Amino acid sequence: MELLAIKQRFGIIGTSEGLNRAINVAAQVAPTDLSVLITGESGVGKEVFPKIIHQLSTRKHGNYIAVNCGAIPEGTIDSELFGHEKGAFTGAHDSRKGYFEVANGGTIFLDEIAELPISTQVRLLRVLESGEFYKVGSSKVNKTNVRVIAATNVDIPKAIADGRFRQDLFYRLNSVPIYIPSLRERKEDIYLLFRKFAVDFSEKYRMPVMKLTEGAQQLLTKYRWEGNIRQLKNVTEQISTIEQERLVDAETLTKYLPNIQSRDLPILYSKKEDEKLSERDLLYKVLFDMRRDITDLKRTMVDIIQSGGNKSISAEEGQQLIDKMDQDYDIILNPSSNSNNHKEEAEPYQDAMEEQVFETSSQDNAVIIEESLSIQKKEEDLIRRALNKHQGKRKNAAQDLGISERTLYRKIKEYDIK
Repeated sequence: MELLAIKQRFGIIGTSEGLNRAINVAAQVAPTDLSVLITGESGVGKEVFPKIIHQLSTRKHGNYIAVNCGAIPEGTIDSELFGHEKGAFTGAHDSRKGYFEVANGGTIFLDEIAELPISTQVRLLRVLESGEFYKVGSSKVNKTNVRVIAATNVDIPKAIADGRFRQDLFYRLNSVPIYIPSLRERKEDIYLLFRKFAVDFSEKYRMPVMKLTEGAQQLLTKYRWEGNIRQLKNVTEQISTIEQERLVDAETLTKYLPNIQSRDLPILYSKKEDEKLSERDLLYKVLFDMRRDITDLKRTMVDIIQSGGNKSISAEEGQQLIDKMDQDYDIILNPSSNSNNHKEEAEPYQDAMEEQVFETSSQDNAVIIEESLSIQKKEEDLIRRALNKHQGKRKNAAQDLGISERTLYRKIKEYDIK
């Protein structure tokens, strides 16, 4: 059957490539008995495609049953799908056929398949694999020959990872996947659908057809339509019944579009944010260079002191100057006024600075190793004192030390502090 004929028969409006592909796949798979999984956002019209598959299949004279799995309570879903025997549970006064038994020889459409409980998913998997099922309260095996088409707007792989959907059932249902694009992916169809709905409501309410100005048409196309076709139809009906003027402009249309800022436009970032980001990066670069210069200066001073080149400075005074430079640098890098967020942001840069110091000082290992051991000992001692002060509460200790909890955890592990 040709694409245009299918659209006319089932009332499908649109010319987008994604929509045409979905219709073609449905038409091609219809003559087979393969299971089909239809995916797409809520409101895109997934319920039309099972009808296409059923009507173009050899089962078209059999029963077609559509079941909304999300609308049936968990306690009765098994009874609805597979039936039950008399006395199987409270209120089961008579035996009852389930949808799979009624649809024997036909097609069953399971909408919102991801809402099925895990126990029901196990039963469904057996039906798909062998055509066998048990009624609730019965040990007798029943057989059915039914074609299953499922649909969902849920991200199934994520549901599988979260343990809410069985992976084997997904692969069994997904023999032929059909994806229905959202209105955002078929912009060329939005105004066509609006015109179709406007004509329908004009005939229904016996009033002139609603039309849009060019500005309103552009706004209609740029809007994101989170509810897709269902939302577009609802907005068209509201405008058709409320507005007296039959030519609607963009200003009037805006009143009917919730969250009008949610238009399908590029996201604009504040230039000030970018400037702040670059200034922060520049600050870290300056601090990086400062640390490197201080390290070079310290190495030079140690060389002078050890060689006796400066008789006016004793070794003890030289070490005091070195310690003073360390303290000044720490004050610059970790001012007490900094917020925890800024400290966390600075941590990667601090780590990079420390690594660079070790790399640039490889030619003078003896001096740098001595210095590093001294700093580590002081750092370990401070961490122990902070933990003792706050009775082992790491969050409070981290705040007192002026570092993030993540950094404190890493240091505790590094120094093996119990």
